[in-house]
Amino acid sequence: MTEPLWKGRFGQGPSEALKGLSNSLPFDMRLWEQDIASTRAHARALLGAGVLDESEVAKIGRALDEAAALFEADSFDFDPSDEDIHSAIERFLITALGDTGAKIHAGRSRNDLVVTDLRLWLKATLPRIARRIHELQEALYRQAREHGTILMPGYTHLQRAQPVVLAHHLLAHAFALCRDFERIIGAYRRADVSSLGAAAFAGTTLGTDAKATALELGFGKVFDNSADAVAARDFALEFLAAAAILGVQLSRIAEELVLWTTAEFGFATLDDAYSTGSSIMPQKKNPDVGELVRSKSARLTANLVHLLGVMKGLPLSYNRDLQEDKEPVFDTADTLEATLLALCGAIQTLVFDSERMRSAVQESDSGATDLAEALVVAGIPFRQAHEAIGKLVAKMQPSGKRLRDATAQDLSECHPKLDPSMLALMDPETAVARHNSHGGPAPDRVDEQFARLEILLDDEERWLAGFGAY
Repeated sequence: MTEPLWKGRFGQGPSEALKGLSNSLPFDMRLWEQDIASTRAHARALLGAGVLDESEVAKIGRALDEAAALFEADSFDFDPSDEDIHSAIERFLITALGDTGAKIHAGRSRNDLVVTDLRLWLKATLPRIARRIHELQEALYRQAREHGTILMPGYTHLQRAQPVVLAHHLLAHAFALCRDFERIIGAYRRADVSSLGAAAFAGTTLGTDAKATALELGFGKVFDNSADAVAARDFALEFLAAAAILGVQLSRIAEELVLWTTAEFGFATLDDAYSTGSSIMPQKKNPDVGELVRSKSARLTANLVHLLGVMKGLPLSYNRDLQEDKEPVFDTADTLEATLLALCGAIQTLVFDSERMRSAVQESDSGATDLAEALVVAGIPFRQAHEAIGKLVAKMQPSGKRLRDATAQDLSECHPKLDPSMLALMDPETAVARHNSHGGPAPDRVDEQFARLEILLDDEERWLAGFGAY
């Protein structure tokens, strides 16, 4: 059993209660790979500073290889004195190498080590999350390409508003996910800064080269200020914020899966592989994938609020409160990967009911705005045109009729410039084709959106290509 480095100042060790509160090993043990990498790089930094010689660095390297093999085999032997993964690996070195292993802590603190490990872990994890986002975008793109001309009602306030095509709706989600992808890239860039060499917060007198260590660990940058290096967790907050925003977007897609697959909407059917049944009602096919994605988004938001609460009152530099940074980051990453994978599969296998969507358009007065704008073209101020069409809607509804059923007399009673020829605008295909403004649902505009999305997806592929199997 290895005693704490700080034992010389104290007459007795920590109480069992304090040990229980302090122990972070159950969750930070997943940082073993990053901690071994940081320790290996620090050993070479100590070589450059003359604290270790070549043979000692070689011994430490071999011992770290042995530790890595044990972790890979899930057979690393933890000790009751191990309060975190960092102390466990250092204890392993001391046990294996004696004084040589005990030298490894010179010029570093757990303060700069833990944040460096977390940054390395995020750098390894964020490309996987980005890949999952990209796969969901591709699923939306493929569905839009295959079924894009299906007519459907667009919605505001969850009420049928104006006719669009399915491609226009699905592409809206895909473009939103492009911004989520960009935020994940931003979080990656913020994590790509080494803190190793800052020591407790004021650096070290041993002459280690923090820039060389950063380069060896694959970081793009090194810290500018040693106090900031150990105290900053804005990179973790940025990831959690990006994840929370992404979670909200995923929840909105999930909500539409739930709605669209109800008998009331009937726009789509979930594949059996992404549905569940009822334990008591044999006829049920439940959209659990959508419901679970909705609930997971609340978890992502809570993790962001958790770390914001931890950080908001901390003075410089390091405080033990910062031990609370890892669990929300780990949980958010795990939650996102699982959520994105399931939602992508549900979208890929979703089957749309084109007739039901078209029927929903026909059952509404979704061409009312076009009729009002026809009056505008005829020289009527929009407020007056809006009022006239509103009167026409009110006139038709008591008898269960639609605007397209209006007679010449109905039209003239609501406004003298309403002409029966204008009712042709109520045809949904005609309406969609006429909505030719930038970003709209007209065929040419949707083609432009496909082209733009293809460019963005290619850009994402190029970024992801830098991470190989990710």
